Parts: sequence; C-alpha cells; structure tokens
Amino acid sequence: MKQLLVATRNRGKIKEIRALLDGLVEEILCVADLPDLPETVEDGATFSDNALKKAREACLASGLPVLADDSGLVVNGLGGRPGVFSARFAGSDADDGANNRKLLQEVAGLTQSERSAAFVCSMAFVSPDGVEQLFEGRVAGTIIDQPRGGHGFGYDPLFLVDGYQQTMAELPLDEKNRISHRGQALQAFKLYLGRA
Repeated sequence: MKQLLVATRNRGKIKEIRALLDGLVEEILCVADLPDLPETVEDGATFSDNALKKAREACLASGLPVLADDSGLVVNGLGGRPGVFSARFAGSDADDGANNRKLLQEVAGLTQSERSAAFVCSMAFVSPDGVEQLFEGRVAGTIIDQPRGGHGFGYDPLFLVDGYQQTMAELPLDEKNRISHRGQALQAFKLYLGRA
C-alpha cells in the first residue's frame, strides 16, 4: 500500500503502528500531518462504533485509505469502566497522569480479582472505494497500586500483563507490539493487507 492515514494525534500509537507496518505501507500519515481534517466526536457506545466513525470521516475528508482505532481499558470491578471513556476518564482535558490517578482512586477498595482488567482495541480500515473492515485485539491483566515502567503511554504503567511479571510500560516495544491489544488488531490488519 502506498499511503495510509492513521486517524490519531497520539504519537505513541503512531510509533507502534509504524513499527508494525514497516515494509507493508510506504507512507504512514497521521491527522497532525493533515491539519484541515475535522475532529471526530467519539460518541459511540462501543470501541467498534468509534473506530468506524473516525475511519469513515477521515476517509471522506482526506480521500485516503484510513486506519482508525478506539481502544481502552475495561476493569471488571468497575463494571467495564473506563471503557470508551478511557482517554477522558478524569475529564475531557485529562492527561495520562490524571487518568491514572483517577483509576487508582477507583480501584483502591477492590480485591485482586476485581482488579482484573483488559486492554481492548477495535481497529477499522476504510478505503475510498468503500471497503470497511474491523479488526479486534484484547490482552488481559491486573491493575496494580503503583505505576511501573517508563515505556508506553496511557494506563500502561498500571497494567500488569497476565503471564508476565511486568507492566505494559516495562515491556520492550517489540514485545509489547507482539502481545498488546493494538498489536493483535494490527497483526490481523497485516494479514488482511497481505491477502488484499
């Protein structure tokens, strides 16, 4: 594929996606590269709803094939929250630190089993010729009491990955990409690109 627009302003996501799609896509753009693109209002009830909406709007506005994702953290003891509100859990202008502090406050009284959680990713590919595909990924873990690790972004420092003694933020990028929810969805997208 010659060009692909990734519908995000998150530089952490772009870095992960470029690493995973290296050699398959000649040029990967993000919405910061196209400042006239309108901002999508993420008002869907599910990760898939939001991913498809972002991809459709960006494709229509840019005329390029678009990959968009909506992903977040679901915590069993919080009834699946923060869910689709993961990026703005502590408010619409919240940063990662504020979201992490709010999460720690909310899980403070939960048991270990109630702290079980998953990172979920729904990724949508939409092309100007009308193709629409969804790809899913999920990784299980547990929310810990103190942030650990300097890699990654978002809730990564609080997410102890099942089967590992490390948080998502302690894993090397290549290992994180191999096992992460976004990595799983991107692997499915890579397989799709190879067949398309």
